[in-house]
Amino acid sequence: QVQLVESGGGLVQPGGSLRLSCAASGSILSIGAMGWYRQAPGKQRELVAASTSGGSTNYADSVKGRFTFSRDNAKNTVYLQMNSLKPEDTAVYYCNAAGVLTTTGWGSYWGQGTQVTVSS
Repeated sequence: QVQLVESGGGLVQPGGSLRLSCAASGSILSIGAMGWYRQAPGKQRELVAASTSGGSTNYADSVKGRFTFSRDNAKNTVYLQMNSLKPEDTAVYYCNAAGVLTTTGWGSYWGQGTQVTVSS
């Protein structure tokens, strides 16, 4: 089985920064895409940033220039550096790994989510 463990959420004032981490573990042979999604109360889950195994990264327009996604393939870990945070960034942030090949087959997995609250 594959587990995604997220960390780094919390409460921050507007204009502040947070860094999220997500580590994938289990009988993993390879991972295709990894990324971060978020879901605010009453809204649908949306893509924040994600990359393929080849390294290309996509960002939501709302976070371009403020958030930086990075990926360490050797550690099956992704990071999200969030700067200049705004109250509208408040949401539960979820890590996703797609196209995961394990010893038992292919799958897509989600982390448990980490709360990010931007408030004064």
